[in-house]
Amino acid sequence: MSVYDPAPAPWPHRMLGVLRIVAGLVYMTAGTTILFSFPPPPAGMPPLVLLSQMGIGGMLEMVGGLCIALGLFTRPVAFVLAGEMAVAYFQFHFPQSFFPTVNMGVPAVLFCFIYLYLMVAGAGAWSIDALLSRSNRGH
Repeated sequence: MSVYDPAPAPWPHRMLGVLRIVAGLVYMTAGTTILFSFPPPPAGMPPLVLLSQMGIGGMLEMVGGLCIALGLFTRPVAFVLAGEMAVAYFQFHFPQSFFPTVNMGVPAVLFCFIYLYLMVAGAGAWSIDALLSRSNRGH
């Protein structure tokens, strides 16, 4: 196999699943930090007001991250989460600087584009979506 050839099946499908699971679990911890202070939030993080923008974001991150990790409704959830990250970037990071490495917006940009990719590519291996798809084909 050449370094220019795509990896043979089933590896691309499996690595898509690994990317989805890791991204979902990491994203879920962003939500649990906001909602439950676990893991502990960084110093200076404002207190939680559940129906604030931060509280709603925390709920999206926790529940959406769990759905992504499980591969449940991956495409629509990824669409919503990509939008959340785009809003977060342009509202909180971009006004400080154009460059994500300067404005601390690297995670928002990366999660936005990972979720856009999942929206197009689907859940990959080891997902509830794949199980549901297989069971629907059998009927």
